[in-house]
Amino acid sequence: MDWEIRYRLGALGLALSVTCGVASAEELVRVRGTIEKFDGSNIMVRSREGIELKLVLRDNVLIGGVVKASLSDIKSDANVAITSRPRADSTLEAVELRIFPAGQPFNSFHGNWDLMPNSFMTNGSLQTSVASVDGQVLTVKHKVPGKPDEEKRIIVTPKTIIAAVVPGTKADLRPGLKLFVASAPKSLDGSLDVAAIQVEKEIPPPQ
Repeated sequence: MDWEIRYRLGALGLALSVTCGVASAEELVRVRGTIEKFDGSNIMVRSREGIELKLVLRDNVLIGGVVKASLSDIKSDANVAITSRPRADSTLEAVELRIFPAGQPFNSFHGNWDLMPNSFMTNGSLQTSVASVDGQVLTVKHKVPGKPDEEKRIIVTPKTIIAAVVPGTKADLRPGLKLFVASAPKSLDGSLDVAAIQVEKEIPPPQ
């Protein structure tokens, strides 16, 4: 099975697991941390809060390596995930931006985020990119439940971390590297059931 098909199925499977988790009141956990040990299917992680967690990878787990990217890598209608914080004038400034190919399953939304205090996440498709005095202003269209799509204008500065995710394998999951799991249901034994994971390749996932 080629990467594109595998990625589609993996991403769709992750979306379904999140949906089912909400419906059945499963506890969903987001993980940012450092790999301490990996034995082939189980990963011991030290979270950024200092908590030791056990991650159990599904047989068809989707692994992505986080690499450096630039604004020139964003193609027309590409999906982007942007963590931002408001400036004093309420405009949004991007802290971190990740690029995803257009046309793949993508959870489009805008809302509060937990990367840092007073931060937001905007997932959507790039509409325009215009140079400004203090950075590039991106217009991103995102979904709003029960309402028409909305747009957010977000400033990307030279300090913004820009990244993309490339295909990875279990060989990339090495002790000492940073990882990110967007959402994983907690099993009865306290371990986390992981369908998709991002790991440091050239740069760490947002921590």
